[in-house]
Amino acid sequence: MSSGKIKNEASSSNNGIAETVVSDVGRRKSSCGYCKSSARSSVTHDVRNCSCLWIEQRLWAHSIIVDDYQDLLDRGWRRSGCFLYKPEMDKTCCPAYTIRLKAADFVASKEQLRVSKRMQRYLNGTLDGKKPDILMDGSDTSISTVKKSSTGSSAGNSEEEKFLQHLSTQIDFVVHAWAVSEGFPSDIQLPKAAMKKFTHARKKQIGGSENILYSSNISFQLAATFKRSKLAEQDTNMLGVSKTGADQNGMSSELSPKFIAERLACSLNQLEEFSVLSARAVNGHLNFYSAETTIHTGQVPGTTIVSSNSPRTFRIKQCSIVESSKSLQQKRRRLEMRLKRSSFDPEEYDLYRRYQIKVHNDKPEDVKESSYRRFLIDTPIVFIPPSGNSSVPPCGFGSFHQQYRIDGRLVAVGVVDILPECLSSKYLFWDPDLAFLSLGKYSALQEISWVKETQAVCPSLQYYYLGYYIHSCNKMRYKAAYHPSELLCPLRYEWVSFYNARPLLDRKPYVVLSDYATLQNEESSPCQLPQNSSGQQNMNSGEDDPAESVSDDEDGDEEMLDPDFEGSDADDSDTESSLSADEINDGDVGNVLIGLKNSRMRFKDLQRAFGSSEKHYMETQLQRYMKAVGVGLSERMVYSLG
Repeated sequence: MSSGKIKNEASSSNNGIAETVVSDVGRRKSSCGYCKSSARSSVTHDVRNCSCLWIEQRLWAHSIIVDDYQDLLDRGWRRSGCFLYKPEMDKTCCPAYTIRLKAADFVASKEQLRVSKRMQRYLNGTLDGKKPDILMDGSDTSISTVKKSSTGSSAGNSEEEKFLQHLSTQIDFVVHAWAVSEGFPSDIQLPKAAMKKFTHARKKQIGGSENILYSSNISFQLAATFKRSKLAEQDTNMLGVSKTGADQNGMSSELSPKFIAERLACSLNQLEEFSVLSARAVNGHLNFYSAETTIHTGQVPGTTIVSSNSPRTFRIKQCSIVESSKSLQQKRRRLEMRLKRSSFDPEEYDLYRRYQIKVHNDKPEDVKESSYRRFLIDTPIVFIPPSGNSSVPPCGFGSFHQQYRIDGRLVAVGVVDILPECLSSKYLFWDPDLAFLSLGKYSALQEISWVKETQAVCPSLQYYYLGYYIHSCNKMRYKAAYHPSELLCPLRYEWVSFYNARPLLDRKPYVVLSDYATLQNEESSPCQLPQNSSGQQNMNSGEDDPAESVSDDEDGDEEMLDPDFEGSDADDSDTESSLSADEINDGDVGNVLIGLKNSRMRFKDLQRAFGSSEKHYMETQLQRYMKAVGVGLSERMVYSLG
């Protein structure tokens, strides 16, 4: 934990000073939400009842300051509304390990890159989520590029001019999208792309480029424009922090013509209609080459024909690139992300209802506004407003809803907590009609990106917490796909690399992860990942990664449990005497901070007020509480007795 606790004056519960106040709320049994057991094999307890197959320690938080909740996360706790809960890992049927990722070290997998590209295609209008307009009658077919003949040179030149105009338009689209992603002002005047056709003589001069067709110097124009924009921004930017580092000339290396050309070429090559062209960056120039066939002057690439030599054929709807550009412009979509403090929003609730009913198959009568409010709106976390310095991010600390809107329509909501060291992802719900966009994965990538960017203005905020990783539950393994992640040891509360922990978890569900070195030496692991030449483990090791095999319908919500565990049954028959001595650490509970009405005192100053049996009961309660939250938090948080 970072040194120096942040003083919060946004809430006052004791003489105007913000504090964490918690109460015990008892133990309950319920069916496990992860293994879908039909038996009453899961128990939640708050320190008062016995253990069972699934045991969770639970507290009710009246209020909690962000430093304390950060420390609780680092001891395996999570929140659901105002409930704080922590599985007892050695007893639960599905051990749940806290998982986190250092955002600056994140390495995107091929699947995650595909998710980003798919969203970009959808925003560009080249993907609408519908099935391709192709009817298959057989497989013995061949597709070739049509060389459209022209009746005269003027007609051919006219068609080529139209195509060049369309190509320039597409470059402008890609330029605009990239400028927005880089955070440049929306009112920046971007130059228009101009195309230059390579003549046969010019091709001979440069040599070895017979397939080159066109070229554009748009990257040089953009570099100059962005440099002017950056210089103007530095004059007015109060924070004095730019999105990318600057070199000695005052211009970011990422804004060089060479870098810009490479980014534009990469984006253009992802567009489906450029399948017959190949964009390449050459010394800052953006060149276009014929991809597979030679396209002669006067011929417009992009029109396809189907060979019908076989009686079994494809039937493909054909349209020229020039014609499709008009519809493409109409289909372009705008994505907006808005971060707002947690509060009830009818539009969000309507989306939540649709998500729960269609994705989780909940009955409509079971999706209630009251439950939604308790689960995703109510929060005990005391908000800290921005301080104007690097100790707090511009949005402040607290509980937030991240809205994703496409053309103004709400399509997803991420429920997150922003804390001194991390963004903790709690839940996500999304539009079932857009399941093909894998919004669960896409939102995680955006949240990781947010942490990276925010670290520039709030250096302590470095991590992305994904909730619980449950190796024994295939549906929860997707979280390990965000490399390189770490799991929290359930005994010593040390962070262990997932790739060190995974071979151990393959053998048994509950492991003291911090003993991984000893345990691996005891038994050779069949699941060791290959290492590269530098000795680092391969983070993209393909199909051997269990997290990569999770289907898209499993990448949504982070937590599965309702805060009230509706439908569960309390088990009050269990008694404290059923606990073994090993389950409670003997320790001095005298310094545990007790809250009694408006008073705050240490237990050692209060215990004289209890009789012998009451004192023993309270000591047992407080010992288990201190074991669960740690000595430091037990002396800092208020354990409320009413």
